[in-house]
Amino acid sequence: MNLDDFSDLIERPDGGVRRDAEERRERLTVPPGALGRLDELGEWLSAAQQSVPVKAVGQPRVVLFAGDHGVAELGVSGRAAGSTHELVRAALDGASPVAVLARRFSVPVRIVDAGIDCDPELLPESVVRHRVRRGSGRIDIEDALTAEEAEQAVRLGMAIADEEADSGTDLVVLGDLSVGGTTAAATLVAALCGTDASVVTGRGGAGIDDLAWMRKCAAIRDALRRARPVLGDQLELLATVGGADLAAMTGFLLQSAVRRMPVILDGVVAAACALVAQRAAFRAPDWWLAGQVSGEPAQAKALDRMALTPLLDHGVTVGEGAGALLALPLVQAAAALAAELPERTPVAAEDEAETATEDEDETEADVKALDAT
Repeated sequence: MNLDDFSDLIERPDGGVRRDAEERRERLTVPPGALGRLDELGEWLSAAQQSVPVKAVGQPRVVLFAGDHGVAELGVSGRAAGSTHELVRAALDGASPVAVLARRFSVPVRIVDAGIDCDPELLPESVVRHRVRRGSGRIDIEDALTAEEAEQAVRLGMAIADEEADSGTDLVVLGDLSVGGTTAAATLVAALCGTDASVVTGRGGAGIDDLAWMRKCAAIRDALRRARPVLGDQLELLATVGGADLAAMTGFLLQSAVRRMPVILDGVVAAACALVAQRAAFRAPDWWLAGQVSGEPAQAKALDRMALTPLLDHGVTVGEGAGALLALPLVQAAAALAAELPERTPVAAEDEAETATEDEDETEADVKALDAT
């Protein structure tokens, strides 16, 4: 498998349709610019859907890739190593922030076990049946995955994207459930952006103290030494310092762009995977929105590199897709406004044009009068 092949498969959202959407926006009764960024979102959706007016986002879905990371053994996370299954169970039981929000917004949640470190019997078959391996390697001293496992994980993500597109999902909120995932994500971002470990090391969704931050920074520094020699091959990079869940998310993002399925990215893990995907296919980011600012410096670095501006900044650091899910109603509102606001009548448009002409004539007359004086 060569991820660079995606570059030939992914096209940008239809530019002609976007221009038509922009022209339609000029004809609406609400003045251009009065809706702020909602105008831009509506036009982006029109281009993605190839539809003017834009269609409502009727079948959104939250997709969460889950996995444990061996580097968590170093105490780099606020959660215990190997405890991702507890996060998954909380989401399944409706007791996590993303589950509460999904229930409130009536959005189904799909959890994919790519590399959780637990007995399969602890979780439903629908979650664990895709597992690539049990936990990912400790990236500061060993590879996260074998080459075969990395390819399997990417293909898993691609298959999930195809399943969602085939089932009619028209927009995905993408997040992760992981322990140690932000350490792997920060390593990927630092490697791809050519920055030092201290620049990208954050405190994770659960929050860590200064000593844990120092351990995390050291782990990222050691992992970076292993990542730099393989920067030319995205798949090998994911195998070296990524993880099963990160590789699956990368495959999901690439195939979603192939299938013209828009995605809202959640936090630093999704951003890191998106950055890897961008290296493989430079048009792919045109299909993604950044849902929210997570407070992780690596996320800010990755989004800046991809020229993606987050929709929200509410200080939500919990991860698990919750912040991106909060942005979904904003996108749905943009679609509704673009589709349902009425256009001005031709008569009104002509009157407006005549008024503008009269104003120009009066202004010109005033200037002449001043000159004569």
